[in-house]
Amino acid sequence: MCAMTIDREHLAATFTLLCETDSPSGKEKKIASLLKEIFLKLGADEILEDDTGHVTGSDTGNLFIRFNGTGNGKGIFLNCHMDTVEPATGVRVVRKEDTFFSAGDTILGSDDKSGIAAIIEAVSYIRHNSIEHPPLEIILTTCEEVGLLGAKALNPSMINAKTGYSLDSTGFGLVIVGAPACNRLDISVRGAAAHAGLHPERGVNAITLAAKALTLIPQGKIDSESTVNFGTIHGGTASNIVPELVTVIGEVRSHSTENLDRLTNQITHAFNQVVNDWEDPTGEARGKPELEIKINPDFPIMKLNTSAAVIQRVEKAAKSIDMNLEYKIAGGGSDANIFNGYGLQTAIIATGMTHVHSTDEQVDLQDMVDLTRLIMAIITNTNE
Repeated sequence: MCAMTIDREHLAATFTLLCETDSPSGKEKKIASLLKEIFLKLGADEILEDDTGHVTGSDTGNLFIRFNGTGNGKGIFLNCHMDTVEPATGVRVVRKEDTFFSAGDTILGSDDKSGIAAIIEAVSYIRHNSIEHPPLEIILTTCEEVGLLGAKALNPSMINAKTGYSLDSTGFGLVIVGAPACNRLDISVRGAAAHAGLHPERGVNAITLAAKALTLIPQGKIDSESTVNFGTIHGGTASNIVPELVTVIGEVRSHSTENLDRLTNQITHAFNQVVNDWEDPTGEARGKPELEIKINPDFPIMKLNTSAAVIQRVEKAAKSIDMNLEYKIAGGGSDANIFNGYGLQTAIIATGMTHVHSTDEQVDLQDMVDLTRLIMAIITNTNE
């Protein structure tokens, strides 16, 4: 396995083609069509598109690509997402030596097309060299960047393998073995409108109530496992009107289910306390404050130990090509959280992409070459 030779320029051309095929979240149909064509030429035994577009809002569904396998061993799945963040229309790839950038007015798209390109190159090498391998499934999702929507909407019974890898993280030589769960909180405080210059005493200021509640809530890094953040606030209509309605949106993340629940409850208690304790200072208010709290579980905890089959397989694969891996805990969520929530052991492998979600995004060809070598080693691993 150490002697494998990757066609660097073919990999570079594939990556460039993928990046220059627009696929912002919700508009992945063009890249999905291209990928169907590519994997059909590579001899895929089955290519399926699900019907989740009406759920996710995408113009296409998730793709499931299957190669039946020619050797012994347990099958695996590989996962990437097809969508990219904005600005993502009219991407032009610039290559300086072996580093890829965008022309500067868009993102590059290495998140997550560096992973897709490496999968294509690995499968191409294996097929063209008739290398035996267990069954392989490739799952390409939509709308990952806007809430993991494709992974959440898919039917997990369509996935035959019980273990797999999401190729979707910055850095290189990294395997992500843990990530937090997240609760999203949409909180609306309703007061009463009044003219702020003529009769402010008739109003109930929703912004003031929300602000008071937010001061009672710990935010930022709470402990080694947990964070709280309120990122947006919307409310009011004009400076001369006592604001009737304000909505704040935040999140709680934790690697501990107990801490996630505790912090979520602490937030809801703070808002309820402020609203319930409100008193009309003049007795002339035309209304009483009301509260609506929506708690939406965004993604579940991902936690893998070193004895997990998915970790043992990637470790064995890395050793077979003399690659050193580092195992880390992440602070963000990905499709892997969702797959683990389905009971499918899924680790995240970094692809080499850096400065993602910005026009400074870049990736190095050597990292994608080495990622391809690791993927090939994983695919052809017959570890039981």
